[in-house]
Amino acid sequence: MASLTIENYVKTIYLICAEQQDKPAATGQLAIAMRVSPGTVTSMLKTLSESGLAEYRPYEGVRLAATGRRLAMRIIRRHRLIETFLVRTLNLSWDEVHDEAEDMEHAVSDLLINRIDAFLGFPTVDPHGDPIPAADGTIAPDRGTRLDQLGAGTTFRLVRVLDQSSSFLKYLSDASLSVDGEACLKEIHVEAGVVKIEIEGKELVLSCTSAEQLLVEPLNAATLSADVPELA
Repeated sequence: MASLTIENYVKTIYLICAEQQDKPAATGQLAIAMRVSPGTVTSMLKTLSESGLAEYRPYEGVRLAATGRRLAMRIIRRHRLIETFLVRTLNLSWDEVHDEAEDMEHAVSDLLINRIDAFLGFPTVDPHGDPIPAADGTIAPDRGTRLDQLGAGTTFRLVRVLDQSSSFLKYLSDASLSVDGEACLKEIHVEAGVVKIEIEGKELVLSCTSAEQLLVEPLNAATLSADVPELA
């Protein structure tokens, strides 16, 4: 069985590589994410490489091997199903569940996770819109367009929140915006770095940086901004 530390490393490597279109995760990125020194990361990457979980090349970075990816999918599946369970059954808010799931993901069995999956009706995304890996390790491709790439006047549905810090999630909650919620992009001021959206008749102001963290699906004829192409 993999140790808690190894599970955390393979999960973090997967998430970093996925965020940057499968480019290798750099030692510095892992050090920041894991809150350890670069030297500690390098030692662990050598261990992962020797055990066949990862492919590490100094000065180039690290990718997961097939075995490491399967392990990462198991941990991510546990994490996202636990978050979904806590929100749906215990009424925890979406800004409260991450830390709880971080602790529980290493303790639960695959049997229990599969039972939770069935109990919840086999959800495909967690409360933040992150795709939940299936029991066979497959995962749905990313979907959605960054909010800042839409044109003014576009009505949209929120499908995923990339910035899952408690403060940002609470800000969205206070504005009544959650995954599957609908809103309208009223104005976008690139020069000022400000985006204004309307939710249930109320205005919400976001920085363009924050808007980049919201993935949405357009619902009306207004399409993407002419200045920025849609995400693949």
